[in-house]
Amino acid sequence: MSKTLSADALDTLFFRARTQNDWLDKPVTDEQLHALYDLMKHGPTSMNTSPARLVFLRTPEAKARLLPALAPGNVDKTRAAPVCAIVAYDRRFHDRLPVLFPHRADASGIFEGKSDLIESTAFRNGSLQGAYLIVAARALGLDCGPMSGFDAQKVNDAFFPDGDVKVNFLCNLGYGDSDKVLGRLPRLSFDEACTLL
Repeated sequence: MSKTLSADALDTLFFRARTQNDWLDKPVTDEQLHALYDLMKHGPTSMNTSPARLVFLRTPEAKARLLPALAPGNVDKTRAAPVCAIVAYDRRFHDRLPVLFPHRADASGIFEGKSDLIESTAFRNGSLQGAYLIVAARALGLDCGPMSGFDAQKVNDAFFPDGDVKVNFLCNLGYGDSDKVLGRLPRLSFDEACTLL
């Protein structure tokens, strides 16, 4: 059952929210990261595939493994952020379908041996879950700085050497410095982006 959120809630999730590049020296706790996942996991994915896999980098040592893969402009802000989430997707997601989609006994078999279907399903639904991560973080009072400036192969080699899990994007998490945030950039109008048929 759905209902319209308050104007304040919509401001928190969308209208006043901004991508953050500068971070306050304020920690994000493990409890907050658990709460974040426990909220985002409820967003829908096709056949409940839930392919997203998250690695939360919280320590300087963990981030040091990531920094060589980053574009130069992303290094300092990632080092300064309390947490950097590696948002990845598992191409063996279908192994979990007997538990996640139990009412269809052949669900995992739909994907076996079909690498293109596996890749597109994992990437699409993992991307959805990455978007849920951002909305959930904002709903819980955290700011986000999603990034795509990195060498994916280096990230995969450093964090997912078995090859089944692949990075999608990165997202810094914490409390942004509101004095340094950019203003709202233009967005396309309804008529520019949408078609009614």
